[in-house]
Amino acid sequence: MTEPAPAPLEPLDEDWERALAVVAHPDDMEYGAAAAVAHWTSQGKTVVYAMITSGEAGIDSMDPAQCRPVREAEQIRSAALVGVDTVEFLGHPDGVLEYGLPLRRDIARLVRRHRPDIVITSNFRDTYGGTFPNQADHIAAGRATLDAVRDAGNRWVFPELTAEGHQPWNGVRQLWAAGSPEGRHAVDTTDFFDTGVASLKAHQAYLAGLGGSMADAEGFLESMARATGSRLGVRFAASFEVLPLHL
Repeated sequence: MTEPAPAPLEPLDEDWERALAVVAHPDDMEYGAAAAVAHWTSQGKTVVYAMITSGEAGIDSMDPAQCRPVREAEQIRSAALVGVDTVEFLGHPDGVLEYGLPLRRDIARLVRRHRPDIVITSNFRDTYGGTFPNQADHIAAGRATLDAVRDAGNRWVFPELTAEGHQPWNGVRQLWAAGSPEGRHAVDTTDFFDTGVASLKAHQAYLAGLGGSMADAEGFLESMARATGSRLGVRFAASFEVLPLHL
């Protein structure tokens, strides 16, 4: 029996000026979403990156204390290639990230400081399409980000943030989860695909230690971008699950 063709994707709303991307690790944005970021910054939009961890547990041959500055430096170089000037590291421990109030508070603080229109995170569903399981840090990061965006708009949740001088921000219109199996929207990245590849290749130490198909930056990204593009009617695209935050 022939499998039904995947449903077409809808174009993302691009009527916004400022986005904050909050993900678990250096490289999370580069596995599919960085080309979209390059597209947006080319339009004059501002995108800020925040890494909840520094990915210090991500290279088996490198002690975390040695790995941390390497991965932070690679992320900063990678972000610059797609027009992102601000990269923050929250310092939570890699590999054992826990959903909870401390994480929500730290992300809510970010949202209040940067006051974005859109917040981007990575897939927080249990799998990547029903078979390949998601990683625990990604799930915790994405779910905490969704809740923290709403926390940021409520002055009675984490009132200590107001005491720090961070006024509530209820201006986030949508949260976008990149690479989600529930993605129904996408952005054309055809003109920025090579830039996205370059941004992943900037994670040289990480890719060298990774091995396998995910270490083939161009091949891995092309397979995803081409499949997504076919659903949007373009050559290459990046998909997102869109969660509206206001009725």
